[in-house]
Amino acid sequence: MDLHIINTGNFKLDGGAMFGVVPKSLWERTNPADERNMCTWTMRCLLIEDGDRLILIDNGIGNKQDAKFFSHYYLHGDNSLDGSLKAAGFDRSDITDMFLTHLHFDHCGGGVDYVGENKEKLALHFPNAQYWSNQDHWEWATKPNEREKASFLKENILPIQESGQLNFIGLNESSPFDQFDIATFDGHTDKQMLPKIKYKDKTIVFMADLLPSVGHIPLPYVMGYDTRPLITLKEKGTFLEEAADNEYILFLEHDAVNECCTVKRTDRGVRLDRTFSLREIL
Repeated sequence: MDLHIINTGNFKLDGGAMFGVVPKSLWERTNPADERNMCTWTMRCLLIEDGDRLILIDNGIGNKQDAKFFSHYYLHGDNSLDGSLKAAGFDRSDITDMFLTHLHFDHCGGGVDYVGENKEKLALHFPNAQYWSNQDHWEWATKPNEREKASFLKENILPIQESGQLNFIGLNESSPFDQFDIATFDGHTDKQMLPKIKYKDKTIVFMADLLPSVGHIPLPYVMGYDTRPLITLKEKGTFLEEAADNEYILFLEHDAVNECCTVKRTDRGVRLDRTFSLREIL
């Protein structure tokens, strides 16, 4: 089994929103903000190559939205979804499985495109892939609450079901993938799925929005975007203790600087152990 980082680009989000009740004087030590209080984040996806399967975990923000939408997020950098796939030696038509941790626009927007001469139709970006979500989260995303409504964009989601290529993972059943187990979390959004990848003698956990960056390791550092912050506190605390005890490698989807990290127990709770690139363990 081989792993490939698929960088889909960078964007910016308000630092206060990303760190909730934590004061700027604390969070800016790890995530400095610009003059507009915006911090840079990346959309770092992961491609698993195993035999005849190419499994992509998340796919970034895509390019469907209009200029007004993108003006809020300051997209920048030279990386793109298709460019990173090409650099890894693949084409979008090669992807066999598109695994979606959850359906917020910065995680699934690259999975659907506008097509046609006037871009009047929507089609899957990965034409030969099976797309994977779970029934509970799909219901949550397609009948959104007012708080999350702006993050669940119907043009990113509904075409997947209409294509006939949508599959639901049974959360009380064993993983349909030999390459990883799946853990679910409800604090950020309902039934977010994190792959726990079995790689050689290691466990690599794709952290999605349970842990956006190393700056979010201390328990109170919870995003204002989380729908159930107290549940995030509990989930993150339990998971980080498990990660420290089992020496998990945490793959960071949004950290603009650090690809991977490990954590350790200290007298102040679980804290950062070390950071490193994915290549260092391959």
